[in-house]
Amino acid sequence: MDLKTLPTLTALSDSVTIVEIDQTKVVRVIHDKATAGICLHGGHVISFKPEGQEDLIWMSEEAIFDGKAALRGGIPICWPWFGRIAAPAHGFARNSEWTLLEHRENENGVIVELGLLPSESTLAVWPHQFQAHLLVEIGDELKVTLDVTNTDSQAWTFSGALHTYLTVGDIAQASTTGMGPEYIDSLKGGEICQGGETLQLTDTIDRVYTQPTEQITVQDPVLKRSLVVENQGHNSAVLWNPWAEGAQSMGDMQDDGYKTFLCVESTLHAPSIEQGKTLQPGESHQLITTVSSK
Repeated sequence: MDLKTLPTLTALSDSVTIVEIDQTKVVRVIHDKATAGICLHGGHVISFKPEGQEDLIWMSEEAIFDGKAALRGGIPICWPWFGRIAAPAHGFARNSEWTLLEHRENENGVIVELGLLPSESTLAVWPHQFQAHLLVEIGDELKVTLDVTNTDSQAWTFSGALHTYLTVGDIAQASTTGMGPEYIDSLKGGEICQGGETLQLTDTIDRVYTQPTEQITVQDPVLKRSLVVENQGHNSAVLWNPWAEGAQSMGDMQDDGYKTFLCVESTLHAPSIEQGKTLQPGESHQLITTVSSK
C-alpha cells in the first residue's frame, strides 16, 4: 500500500493530511524522516516507512477497510483485554472509532494523538468509565503509547497489548533474540515451556514470553536489516505467526501472508479480566512499544 498516492481529503499541516482507504479515514504523515498512516477506526497504525526503507509494519493485502471489521496487520490495540478472555476477542478498542485530538511536527518528526471515550457500545460490554489516549511518534523510529486512565468512581482491572505485525523478508530465514527463556505456549493448552536464546520458526507459534529483555531483535537477512522492539509498561511479550494452515483459514489474510511477518507484541497478559492490572479512580497506565531498524 502506497499512502503517498492516495488523494488528500483534508490538509491539516505541511506533513499531516486525512486520506481514505475504502470506507476508513486515515491520518497520513509524510515527513522527511518517514511516512506513516494511522486509521481512525481502531486507532490503528497501518504503516511506518522510514525514508529509504521498506515498511517496518506489515499489513495484509486482504485487510478489510469497511470501518467495522478489525484490521488484519499493523498495530491493533487490544484493550481493555487481550485474547479471548471476554467478548469481543481482544476488547473493543480495535473496533472503535477514535478521534484525532492533536498533531504537531518539527524537523525530527511528527506526533499524532488520538482519543477514545466510553460510548453505549463500550459500556454494553465493559461497564466502566475511562479515558484512552494513543500517542504515535513518527521519526527515525516509531513509538506508540497507549495511555489509559480510570475516570470511574471505582477501581477496574484490564489487560491489553500493542499487537505489532513486523515486516520480514522471509519468516523462515528471520531469527529472533531477546524474548527471554520462559514462555506460555497457547498451542499446548497454556503449558509453561523453556526455550533457547534464538528463535527461528518452522511452524506456527503463539507464545507469551514472560521474561522478555529490554530489546527484542528480529534479524532479517532477506531485507538486510534488524528490527528492534523496545517495550514498556508490559509484563510479557507475545510472539505469533499462524503459518500456512492458519493463514489459509483467515478470510482477511492472503494464503502466503504468513511468510512476510512476525508479531512481536508489548503485552499486559492476564488469564482473566479479574486477574489483570487494577487501576484505582484517577490512576493511569501506559503501554508502550518502540520499533526501529538498524
